[in-house]
Amino acid sequence: MLRDIDLALRPGSVIEVTGKNGAGKSTLLRLLAGIVPPSRGSISERPRVVGYAPDVFPVGQAFTVTAYLTHMARVRGVSPGAMGPLAERLEATHLLEQPLGDLSKGSAQKIGLIQSLLAPPGLLILDEPFAGLDAHTRGELPVIIGEIAANGGTVVVSDHQNQLENFPGADHWLVAGGTVTTEAGERPKQVVIEVLVDTADADEVEQKLRADGYTTRRTA
Repeated sequence: MLRDIDLALRPGSVIEVTGKNGAGKSTLLRLLAGIVPPSRGSISERPRVVGYAPDVFPVGQAFTVTAYLTHMARVRGVSPGAMGPLAERLEATHLLEQPLGDLSKGSAQKIGLIQSLLAPPGLLILDEPFAGLDAHTRGELPVIIGEIAANGGTVVVSDHQNQLENFPGADHWLVAGGTVTTEAGERPKQVVIEVLVDTADADEVEQKLRADGYTTRRTA
């Protein structure tokens, strides 16, 4: 449960949210996006257009990708034609006629990103957006985030993949103990601890460390 949180989002800022599994990162992002209301207090001055991509895309819907994105475009009051350039940019045009239920994890993440960007967002909320993405999209997404911030939008990203650790000027929020601590424009002081594991165990150990909110780098 999150409590006693007092945060302000600056136009044009990029915020990376980190923390262990179960700390409340997704809850914080849903509160900011307006998906759930706060049980106490209030959230004010939320931008009119909010883009939100959840950590798990709801593929269990009876739509093709095109039908789904067309529906979402109409909900957002924009032309369905907005999906084309985004799909091309994220190399997702080959997915447009597929049923949502046939999408892989990475492909579903791409469609979730596209729907969140159909209308230029004043606030963009991305929950673990890099999970399962191919190398091209992992490289393109920070560029898109930078463009939104440059246009005055605010971007909040929960990121176990640490793809934004070197993003210029990013703020960093740590969710722990039911509250949020902030570091403006720089990360808290860190140290490097080397851990040697058998090759056969490397994937499992790395996944566990990332799930606990740590940054990992392999040297072999």
